[in-house]
Amino acid sequence: MTDPKWLAWVQQVQALAQDGLAYTQNPFDLDRYRALQNVAAKIMAQYSSIEFEKVDGLFTHQAGYATPKLDCRGVVFNGDNLLLVKELVDGGWTLPGGWVDIGESPSRAVEREVLEESGFVVKALKLLALDDRSEPRHGHPPFIFHTYKLFILCDLIGGKPADSIETAGAAFYAEDEIPPLSVMRVSMEQIQRMFEHHRNPQLPTEFD
Repeated sequence: MTDPKWLAWVQQVQALAQDGLAYTQNPFDLDRYRALQNVAAKIMAQYSSIEFEKVDGLFTHQAGYATPKLDCRGVVFNGDNLLLVKELVDGGWTLPGGWVDIGESPSRAVEREVLEESGFVVKALKLLALDDRSEPRHGHPPFIFHTYKLFILCDLIGGKPADSIETAGAAFYAEDEIPPLSVMRVSMEQIQRMFEHHRNPQLPTEFD
């Protein structure tokens, strides 16, 4: 599963349009950048299952210099078992996590996300990996925005399994018992690397 070339081109066109809208003062150029953004939305709608109005709204609400979005994932072990939560959207399992909010540090974001999605209290310890979601080797399906994924090792402090508005189930799984995954959020390749970090704590942080 890899991002098609047209998706990478749309992301680049959208980013150029967004950057232009952020910095230009020329009213004619503003119109040109808005038109370019509209074209990017039309291409996205044409070649994906997303309606034009939704894509156009997403692109229009992006402001400032375009940069990749940040998705943090908590890597929480209990013994040799890894914490996963079940997503309501697709029924697949994933490491608890989500978007890093503005004004929020990565450690605070992952601790918040783990608590909200699983019911467990954790303490962020170490950045294990920073993945470019669009890299083919990570095994994610295409996504509208260019995204970096932070995998942060967390120490289990307390709490108990709990559901949330996004998840319905939280449990610890052995490496050979991993349930079907929500591959929009985490891939088996990434899960296997997290277990490798668990077995070899001296491994350095991975990136790209």
